[in-house]
Amino acid sequence: LSLQRYMPDGGMFGERRSLVVWSLIILGGTFANGLVYVSVLRAGSLLTAEEVYAALVHFWVGDAVGIFVALPLFWWLQDAPRRLIMRSAVIRDETAGYLILAALMLWGAFVHGAATNFRYFYVLFLPVVWAASRQGFAGAVFCVSVVQVGMIWAESFYDSSEITLLEVQIRALVLAIVGFLIGVAVDEHRRASAELRQSVRLAVAGEMAGALAHELNQPLTALTAYCSACKHLLDRGASDAQLNDVVARIGDQAGRAADIVRRLRDFFRTGATTLEPLWLNSVIETSVAPFQQRAADDGITFSVGPAPAVIVLADRLQIELVLRNLLANAFEAALDGEREPSVVISARSEPGKRVTIEIEDSGSGFAPEMVGQLFEPFKSTKSSGLGLGLAISRSIAEAHGGSLTAVVGGRGRFRFTLPVESRGIGTNG
Repeated sequence: LSLQRYMPDGGMFGERRSLVVWSLIILGGTFANGLVYVSVLRAGSLLTAEEVYAALVHFWVGDAVGIFVALPLFWWLQDAPRRLIMRSAVIRDETAGYLILAALMLWGAFVHGAATNFRYFYVLFLPVVWAASRQGFAGAVFCVSVVQVGMIWAESFYDSSEITLLEVQIRALVLAIVGFLIGVAVDEHRRASAELRQSVRLAVAGEMAGALAHELNQPLTALTAYCSACKHLLDRGASDAQLNDVVARIGDQAGRAADIVRRLRDFFRTGATTLEPLWLNSVIETSVAPFQQRAADDGITFSVGPAPAVIVLADRLQIELVLRNLLANAFEAALDGEREPSVVISARSEPGKRVTIEIEDSGSGFAPEMVGQLFEPFKSTKSSGLGLGLAISRSIAEAHGGSLTAVVGGRGRFRFTLPVESRGIGTNG
């Protein structure tokens, strides 16, 4: 009844808390059963007063161990979906590895350990920890069951007076508890990691949606203009050559819009990036364009320095996303600072075929202890922020073979470094 009340189906071994509750229920229930059974035997004069305590411990530990090891295994095997999970978890090459290790450790604990009063029991933790840490709770259940069978067989085979069945059972109980706790903790960590990845992907979707809207604005505007021009030419009775030229331009812009959408779709499906040679100053010009009017509206002095004539191999959509994110942060910091608001973006060549884009604002800057936390996910100084913009930006930078760092100082400053594909002469004018 307690298991049905506190352990709903599917949640019995889903987390450490439920495992602890389940363990307490099993220990309490087996103790109560043992106490009733021993009381009945004592009432029937089948046990002396001196034998009650030993009998209670034997019944309690024996029942607890049996349920501890058998119930999780049967719980996994009685349900088809769970059987598939366990099968996929344990049918691996490494399963053979920890089973061989378990056999060796059983030999060491019982055969070799018999000469030392079975002091090598702790080696049996090795295969259990291996299985639990690699295969989660399913691996822990499987390995603990195998090890317990081996322990019972070894104890029966040697029938040594140096170790009793009760001692074997207590050791098996401790082994099961440790293995299950590690297995559940591993499963919890994997679920949390999966949820975090999903949250990051959703946050990336939001960031990239803004980039998509910006990228599509130009081809859609051009399509509107070309369609108007086409209508105007038709009204004037223009030649086929003129109409064909405008229609070709419409097709080019439509293809460009489709390419942008395709690249975004591929990024979400596989994380793939579409690398192409890009003039650095062209990327910077496109990224800063939306901020020129914003600077004028907010009274921010916005300076854009000249960029070196270099070509980078990058995904334009992602690089512009990083720059826009850094500029948006710089604008907010400049407005929140006590100085006259200003933002400066500049670029310079670095040794080793690299280029650094630096964005500096007039904000309060970063303390040393703050720099280490800026790029951690879900840590944001903004009340409405998710704390993922800088984490995503750094991931994009590193995916391109570059880096994104914050500089300690009294002004906000970020450095975005990228590898250079080649250097041009002059500009890409």
